[in-house]
Amino acid sequence: MKIVIAPLVLALSLVSGFAYGQEPSSSGSELELESCYLKGISEQLRCGTLDVPENYQQPDGKTIGIHFAVLPAIRESKQNDPLLILAGGPGQAATELANMIDRMFQSVRQQRDIVLIDQRGTGKSNPLSCAMSHVEELVKTDDAIDLAEVAKQCLAKFEDTDLTQYHSVNAIRDFEAVREALGYEQFNLYGGSYGSRAGLVYLREAPESVRAAVLDAVAPVQVVVGPFGRHGAASFALMLERCADSAACNDAFPDLDTTYSQLMADLETDPVPLTVRDPLTNEPIDILVTAGRFSSVMRVGLYHPTTRQMLPYVIQQTAQGDYTPLTGLFGSTMAQSELYMGLTLSVLCSEDLLRATPELLREDGNNTFIGSRTGDAFVDMCSVWPQQQRPEAWFEPVESATPTLLLSGQLDPVTPPSWGEMAAATLSQSRHLIAPQGAHTIVGHTCANKLAAQFIDDLDLEALDASCLAEQRPQPFILNSNGKGL
Repeated sequence: MKIVIAPLVLALSLVSGFAYGQEPSSSGSELELESCYLKGISEQLRCGTLDVPENYQQPDGKTIGIHFAVLPAIRESKQNDPLLILAGGPGQAATELANMIDRMFQSVRQQRDIVLIDQRGTGKSNPLSCAMSHVEELVKTDDAIDLAEVAKQCLAKFEDTDLTQYHSVNAIRDFEAVREALGYEQFNLYGGSYGSRAGLVYLREAPESVRAAVLDAVAPVQVVVGPFGRHGAASFALMLERCADSAACNDAFPDLDTTYSQLMADLETDPVPLTVRDPLTNEPIDILVTAGRFSSVMRVGLYHPTTRQMLPYVIQQTAQGDYTPLTGLFGSTMAQSELYMGLTLSVLCSEDLLRATPELLREDGNNTFIGSRTGDAFVDMCSVWPQQQRPEAWFEPVESATPTLLLSGQLDPVTPPSWGEMAAATLSQSRHLIAPQGAHTIVGHTCANKLAAQFIDDLDLEALDASCLAEQRPQPFILNSNGKGL
């Protein structure tokens, strides 16, 4: 789940009447596509925008444009069932991930188009962007930050938008409209993190339109996402355990758990002011290292094996008063592309936080790693955001016989492998693979991308040789400023 609360072109030339796929949509109107370029990809692609109702119950009412891009198959004799990428977040724009997707799924693209559709509220699909400067927030203590006010300022930007219509089911309706307009009979799906939930909703809402699904870092519809304290704490505990089991890491960072707890207590009472370089502008900015800010950087660092292996060193150096490693990690966190916060809140506040009982929130916050900070943040922001009760059927386990490959990382701090098992229980033609050294969305840092490509090609779940996941060696822990690790 690409959730980071850290405070959060196209060159076009018109080609008339160009329709991707085989036949135009059943409505009889061809969809005009334009030549375009996406960041990080040098070749010319095809992009377009399809108008859909903002509210599908009011088909003659306000419309919004759904933007998409097609990365054409390399081979001329391509298959006509492309791979649709379901972005994470909620709040990521699929077209903004084009370079990464093209790199991870090069083998799939040999014989299939890859379709990127900006979910409504992201990218160029009526974006719900709140690109407010959070620089002034970085010098405040944790208690002084009013996230409800941040959300209220964001909300004020969308007075003419029915935010209750920006939800997962309408997103699938939009994707279906694009599929039909492009003339594709079926999609193959890849969904990572929140995209895995969107994939499950797709299997429920339009099963005949899905040939196969790859769901990575699985978030079943029946679980509540947003409060991530418990899962973050479990992932952090695994990191501490593996450091203790490594002679070199344990010698360099003995009793790391106590060091972390003491550091958090110190920052709670005495935050540390620092000046760092903005990773985007290189301008100096002032920050106050608080317990909340520090633990947030730690939690985000658990998402990927590379940053994960830096954490013991960062914790020790920070405890000793050397903030250089922390500022480097903090800078990489800030450099991540922001989510479209209006879409993030529109989805989570109604689909998840309304289901977050006091008991669930209390249990989630019962940890010494990050406490209840993630849950509290969403509770505060959702307190001012428009919410609408969703049908209970939306949150019943998705049943499907569509061939589905489920992927999990054992070290994932957001979507634990148990959630993959939960989803698999009602997917009769599925297989769940767990990467022992994998963290969040393992297609990006294990051999799972090759397994996904093979599965999409032949749909044979049993033929997948997943031994490469078990054979992947853990990355060494960083032990000093020279990057030495063992």
